This record gives sequence, structure tokens and C-alpha cells, in this order.
Amino acid sequence: MRRLPAQAGGGRATGVKVLVEACVESLPAAVAAATGGADRIELCTNLAAGGTSPDAATLAACLSRLTIPVFVMVRPRGGDFHYSAAERAGMVEEIWQVKAAGWAAQGIVTGALRPDATVDETLTRELIAAARPLPVTFHRAFDSCDDVEEALETLIALGVTRVLTSGRAATAPEGAATIAKLVRLAAGRIGIIAGGGVNGDNVAALVRTTDVREVHLSTRDADKIRRVVAALNR
Repeated sequence: MRRLPAQAGGGRATGVKVLVEACVESLPAAVAAATGGADRIELCTNLAAGGTSPDAATLAACLSRLTIPVFVMVRPRGGDFHYSAAERAGMVEEIWQVKAAGWAAQGIVTGALRPDATVDETLTRELIAAARPLPVTFHRAFDSCDDVEEALETLIALGVTRVLTSGRAATAPEGAATIAKLVRLAAGRIGIIAGGGVNGDNVAALVRTTDVREVHLSTRDADKIRRVVAALNR
């Protein structure tokens, strides 16, 4: 975790520890992120489609090589977040397989919606139960909800540990006002991770504006992480 120093002239998030999560889709990228100073890895594949479940070999390699926590994406395909009966069963089974692997992951990243753009409570409850005792992060399916305040309360009631969001904007800096509101509404009951377009140039201002304690960015190299870490330590 990085501590964001006080900023001359004010800013609410001062002297705050900020966790840096790197989203990666390969072992080399995961190692680079860890080398750059990431505190946690989110492992997936197919980032061009928003991220889907990684293959077992990549997962095993990352878990055996890394000393920082690895959270694993469980998403069967790109596209929408409304899943068929077969996909739903496959997601639950995939979580069991992750937990049964020789090297244990430290968390699950997943999410599901109903066609009316609300949280799929039934499937989310099943995924949380399958993941237990691992924490569950609800991914950016959250940003596809029509009412994110209602969705946040639903996820809190279900027992989700964290939610990843860009504040329903193209990037987290653009959605900073909404993210800040979600942080206030969460009131410590659930973690809010700001993700989407986060980099070394905007991360300090984003943290100060929103009061988030965790940021998320995709990367393939160590330098991008180093720049974010440096900005948070500046």
C-alpha cells in the first residue's frame, strides 16, 4: 500500500494508505506489475473484451511465482453480463476449481446482472457462497447498472467485499464525482475500487477527490505501476 501525502492547499484524502491493484493477462505482465510495486494482481485474459477467466496454466504459474495476492477473474465471455443456465453453472464450478488448485488464490472477481440492469442477486449469492472464505470483488458490470446506488446497497446486503467502478464514466477521473458519492454511501461497509484510465498523471487527484483507498489499472509493464506508486508517494 502507498501513503498519499498531504497536499498544500487542502484535499480530503491526505496521509491515506492506497492499495494499487494491477489487472494483467499473462505471467510476464504479472511479474512486471509486482516488480513495479503493485500490491495486488487481478488475473484475467482477453482484456480487449473487458477481461474474462484466465486459463488454469497461467493461474498456476502466477500463483507459484508471485508473493503478492492474486485475485482471479471469473467471467465466461465478453459482452453483456446476463448469463445462461450453463454459463451460471460453469461460473460456480470455475470458482471451485480455483479454490482446489494447488496454489491458493486470495480472491475472486466476478459479477452478473439481470436483463433489467440490476444485480443478479441469485447468481451473485451463489458465487459468493462458492468463493467463501475468499473475498469477492464485483467487477465493472456494476457500471452497467441503471441505479448504482441501489446496486451498491444490494451488493452490501449480499456480502460482496469490494466493487470496481469508474463511476459509470469512460474513465475513473471522469466519473470521480460519482465514485466519491459511492464512497460516502458505502461508509466502510464495502470497499470501492476506482478503475478505468488510472495512471501516474491522474491517480493522486483521483484519490484526493474520491477518498478511495484502492485503485485499479491494467498494465503489461513495470513502469506504469512505478509511475502510479511514485505519484501516490510524492
